[in-house]
Amino acid sequence: MKLGDIGNIAAVAGGKPLDGIRILALEQMQALPFATQLLGRLGADVVKVEPPSGDSGRGSLPAMTDPEGRWVGATYLRNNLGKRSLCLDLKDPRGRDLVLRLAPRFDVIAENSKAGAMARLGLGYDDIAAVHSAGIYVSVSGFGNTVPTPYDGWPAFAPVVEAMSGIYEMKRNGDDPPTVSPVGALGDIGAALFTTIGILAALRHRETTGQGQYVDIAMFDTLIAMTDIVTNLWSMGLRGGNMGPLILHGFRAGDGWFVVQVARENHFAKLVGLVGHPEWAWDERFATRQGWVDHLEGVLRPAIEGWAADKSKVEACLALASVGVAAGPCLDAGDLVADEHVAARNMLVELPRTDGVEQPVLVPGNPVKLSAVAEGPETRVPWLGEHSDQILLDELGITAEEIQTLRADGVLG
Repeated sequence: MKLGDIGNIAAVAGGKPLDGIRILALEQMQALPFATQLLGRLGADVVKVEPPSGDSGRGSLPAMTDPEGRWVGATYLRNNLGKRSLCLDLKDPRGRDLVLRLAPRFDVIAENSKAGAMARLGLGYDDIAAVHSAGIYVSVSGFGNTVPTPYDGWPAFAPVVEAMSGIYEMKRNGDDPPTVSPVGALGDIGAALFTTIGILAALRHRETTGQGQYVDIAMFDTLIAMTDIVTNLWSMGLRGGNMGPLILHGFRAGDGWFVVQVARENHFAKLVGLVGHPEWAWDERFATRQGWVDHLEGVLRPAIEGWAADKSKVEACLALASVGVAAGPCLDAGDLVADEHVAARNMLVELPRTDGVEQPVLVPGNPVKLSAVAEGPETRVPWLGEHSDQILLDELGITAEEIQTLRADGVLG
């Protein structure tokens, strides 16, 4: 999907569910920006407040250069579609005061700095509530802002809370070091999704009560929720990464790997029947689910991989799906880019580069599909401070002369 290609006319005519909701986002990197981008795709107006140096995600690698020759990193590119950029120095009292003046014009004021950082700048929950009692204030941090914790003050990127969730240790083999960031920024995206839920719930609460409130999201908490198997299976007696007696393994096909999950006897019978051994459904070796695991490497794997040897990984999965066995091919990036499902559901957005490179940057599309809401249009990420002057003029009536002074003094980027 190219920027602006999908649903332009219908989207304007039909509107979006969050039309009229305004978000002032003092954000960086991904844990909050992914959430505000999702809310923006659902209709919210998102003004992104960046320091003069820019959101730290702009400095990530790989990167492209913007029309002014400045770096725009991959983390920034995939989390900021459709936003406007206001560049302020919040360490300057005048920058802080501009945020306090802007806050009452927004429904949601959100930040994802290290716990306590905004309060020290005079932009914490109490500061915003004093000027905008109906505002919804959102904090996303590693370990939360509202209750004491042994980890107060710890900086936290996604891998930190992923490691602390227990999933790295659960999946680690022998003396091997943990595999860090096995699925990208799970800690960021997980936090962003729970942040989105919290914001929507607080907006609904305000509709019925007129009250604003503090939404406090700890990334560590969200990872405990998302890696629920760690503590749940431990509490039921499983240790050392044991997932219980089931087939949940990868198998080799002619051109790569595919994954199969079998946890019920009727599915086991379908699997062994498909690979040419229907009699195994009544074999005493496989009379229990533990028997499946005990004989996986010596009996089941050779049979499954022998059956799949002359098939592609997709063909093997199609055959398994046809008999009701859950399986999926292990796709690489090239497979995903060419995948028909991905294209049909507009799950990749093409962001043209501004530095002469022909290959556009690919950004995940919106996974929330609403039958009564048209998708798109998507608009590019903002360049640093691109909308600063217009926002201050429209929202606060600040004159061109005042803007010039603020910029000359380094308050406005």
